[in-house]
Amino acid sequence: MTMTNREPLLLVEDLEVQREGNVILKGLDIKVNRGEVVGVLGRNGAGKSTLAYSIMGLPQYAPSKGRVIFEGQDVTDWSITDRARAGITLAWQHPARYEGITVGEYLSLSRKDLGRQELLEALSLVQLEGAYLDRRVDKALSGGERKRIELASVYLMRPKLAILDEPDSGVDLLALVEIMELFRRMVREGSSVLIITHREDVAAQCNRSYLICRGHVILEGSAEAVKRYFMSQCEPCSDSSPDLVGEVAKDV
Repeated sequence: MTMTNREPLLLVEDLEVQREGNVILKGLDIKVNRGEVVGVLGRNGAGKSTLAYSIMGLPQYAPSKGRVIFEGQDVTDWSITDRARAGITLAWQHPARYEGITVGEYLSLSRKDLGRQELLEALSLVQLEGAYLDRRVDKALSGGERKRIELASVYLMRPKLAILDEPDSGVDLLALVEIMELFRRMVREGSSVLIITHREDVAAQCNRSYLICRGHVILEGSAEAVKRYFMSQCEPCSDSSPDLVGEVAKDV
């Protein structure tokens, strides 16, 4: 199937995912267009990470219903490797550990053609000094440092779609501003970005946002509208019945 620029880069249709007999995602629909930073906002336990893992193709998060369409192709049954080759990348909430190698060696795993200057620039974009290239990826690095290094790695991959699971985890507010600029730079350079977050201030900086609750999309629209609804209805949670989240409210 040929992809046109007017078609979504990513289209998730009627997705249902079960884990250990529990339905985590329930008929969920989202889309990401080319050149967008899209947020998926929700409280802990809403199903956000399950959505990220299912889009990436983790076998234990294979959908029991629905489809994942990427660049016009049904990739629902594709492996993680095939999805990665197609241009989908996931930055985990808890970065993978590559103990013992240097940060420079870790970043060089992103692409084979990277020079030192490109590695330095990527570190600069996540507010880390060039001296980090020679540091070891070990327990001496904080969680926030690991997160920034992984984000630099994702940037260097130049993916078509970057899925970022809680990219603000362990990152201070000042650095977060710079990291959001990194995501916008990725878009300018040809990527689209899907941000999974529980923080309304992160989702508010996206082009569009989805609010999910108990595996449903309950609101889709402008980032500011979703932020307002989240702050007024979800903090603290005003939903006492699962039946209240069955409908999708749109405010675009």
